[in-house]
Amino acid sequence: MNYLEEIKKFLPSCEQEEADQRLMLSYCELFGDDVLFRTCEAAHLTASSMIFNPDRTKVLMAYHNIYASWAWTGGHADGEADGLHTAIKEAKEETGIRNIRVLSEHAAALDILAVQSHWKKGKFVSAHVHLNLTYLLEAEEEEGLTVCEGENSQVGWLPVDELKQYISEPHMMPVYEKLIKQGQER
Repeated sequence: MNYLEEIKKFLPSCEQEEADQRLMLSYCELFGDDVLFRTCEAAHLTASSMIFNPDRTKVLMAYHNIYASWAWTGGHADGEADGLHTAIKEAKEETGIRNIRVLSEHAAALDILAVQSHWKKGKFVSAHVHLNLTYLLEAEEEEGLTVCEGENSQVGWLPVDELKQYISEPHMMPVYEKLIKQGQER
């Protein structure tokens, strides 16, 4: 589904998502399809996934080098208008898994995420925001995993009930917790 349709049709589950949906639509109106590209330096579209094992006791995450934390998989739209397609592509690239089951064709969460300025591949990246759509996926724990060198240094299945011990970005825990709750309800 096209990112703009997805954002418009999204049914917020909390005040944060209501506010972020309004602001995302404002960014989309202001910048148009430029939000699909990183060259839209103020704000651009990203898609992430929370990947569960079949019994929903673990999530597949990668240790992201830039953030120095275990995190969900995801990345920039880079011109792709379908958030689910981006989320699946990034999940495969960052973990090496190939067999993914989509738990819902629609975004499970919508978040505007602040990104601090940083260096990437020798180039300075100014502070900006990610207009993020998150999808719920499932994979088997037995499937082989690979590290995406340059982006992450570890990939693994983390126990849902111990996730706080692994996350170095406390501001992400409320996002992960709402996704875990949704995933466990499916």
